[in-house]
Amino acid sequence: MITGIVSAVLLLIGLGGMLSSIIWIIHRGNSNRLTRLFLSCQVSIVLWLISELLNLFSESVRQYWISYCIGNVGISCFAPLWLMLSAAYTDSGKRLKKYWFCLPLIAVAAVCTVLTNPKHHLYYASFEAGGAGHVAYGPLFYAFQVIYYICILTGITMICVRHTRSSAQISKQSVLLILSAAIPLAINTLMLTGILHSTVALTPLFFALSSLLIIIALGRYGLLNINSIAIRDTISNIDSGVMIFDISGALTYSNKYISGLPFLKDVQDTEQFRAALAAASGEAPDADFTAAELKIGDEYYSLKRTLCQNRTGTKVANIVTISNVTEYHELAAAEKKLSLEQERNRIAQEMHDSAGHTFTMISSLARLMKYETGQAQPDLQKLTENLSEIDGLSRSGVTQLRCTINNLRDDTFMTSVTGAVQTVVSAVRGVQTDLCVQGEEDARFAFCIREMYDNCRETVTNALRYAEADCINIILKFLADRVEMYILDNGKGCSEIKEQNGLRGIRARTEAIGGTVKFSSAPGEGFRTVIRIPVKEAET
Repeated sequence: MITGIVSAVLLLIGLGGMLSSIIWIIHRGNSNRLTRLFLSCQVSIVLWLISELLNLFSESVRQYWISYCIGNVGISCFAPLWLMLSAAYTDSGKRLKKYWFCLPLIAVAAVCTVLTNPKHHLYYASFEAGGAGHVAYGPLFYAFQVIYYICILTGITMICVRHTRSSAQISKQSVLLILSAAIPLAINTLMLTGILHSTVALTPLFFALSSLLIIIALGRYGLLNINSIAIRDTISNIDSGVMIFDISGALTYSNKYISGLPFLKDVQDTEQFRAALAAASGEAPDADFTAAELKIGDEYYSLKRTLCQNRTGTKVANIVTISNVTEYHELAAAEKKLSLEQERNRIAQEMHDSAGHTFTMISSLARLMKYETGQAQPDLQKLTENLSEIDGLSRSGVTQLRCTINNLRDDTFMTSVTGAVQTVVSAVRGVQTDLCVQGEEDARFAFCIREMYDNCRETVTNALRYAEADCINIILKFLADRVEMYILDNGKGCSEIKEQNGLRGIRARTEAIGGTVKFSSAPGEGFRTVIRIPVKEAET
């Protein structure tokens, strides 16, 4: 009677401890594979403890059989679940992936063997009411026990090998996790072999102890902590490869990205890693490289290696990250192509503006000289002056061409909008050109000097080249919130305005600084250009 009460108390203690750890896992854990496996292990132990408790209150063979079946389901599931948990905890799942299908089969085979035992008596040779003392075990019972022990010991070995070299916190987690499975396993082994005799079942008490160890691991040392889980999941799913090599050079971890790189398939250590890179790219990084970039096929990969140390400063691993940087090379090539195109357009626009203006001025002077030489008494002094000006314009044109090619511009005369426009007016020959300035220019208008100069020069060049005008009027208006420029000629005009390089350039320059342009013309009424540019300070 007393023995039964003591056994029931021990079972209730063990059951309470396991239920507490389950509640803790549900409350503090995270919905991922590692947590689900951990929870499944605890539930399987709970099933076994419930069966032991039912044994105490069973009287008939049927009741005993039901309780034993419940316990066997728990024990049959615990061993393979523990091995899967150990593999997930130590990141060894990839190496055992091809054996995963065997683990559920172990549990299924054990449960089926137990349920069909009345027909073959290979699991229980005899089964009578009265508890464990009235049960004789058959050969399959011992065969499955060996399999269970192999699974549990393999999981313990994994944890010892993989994580005892890591930081102090992980080592304590590992020790507590190992003890939570090893202590009940050792006690159960001693009782099955007869080395340890007891009138009550001690295994439940030690399962209560293991649940206490698990709670300590959960609460004190962050086992199943959401931060470490999130970090692990993040590393596993990032768009870069991560490979961890231990101090001996063996590969201990690689994330999903690495599995998608065919040239790193079957790599197990640093030597194989460097050999695989050499075979794929024709070259391999140095053994102690910190950063490297390799081209493999049409792809570019950036490699970085960092040293990992534990809290005592001891080197424990090398971490290699691999990133596909092909996109950056493609962007660099596209940027280079765009830069060349932009430079080509710049040269074309500047040559159109500067060289076109210079040649137009030379053409005007040449026409004046031709007219003068047709007179009865040519003015030699005027011809000499025109020749000198043509020579100066020619030299200036060569200089401007060189500056355009070398992306250099002479901006020394651009100290004001009025001065820049006056420079254009002063260079015109053979056509009356007048400049009228209204309002007072100040420093607020300095931002558009270059644009106003280029626009005025292009418009005057067009008037000299196409309009057949003999008079050009330019009006500059400096207002409180904007500057306006009106350029009007008395040329032949046109019925339709087609914006080619020159007019498109005027519009593009003006709109780039927030201004507007309006062109208008009619046959026999000349050509009008109106440019309005708001002052930046006035806009704000």
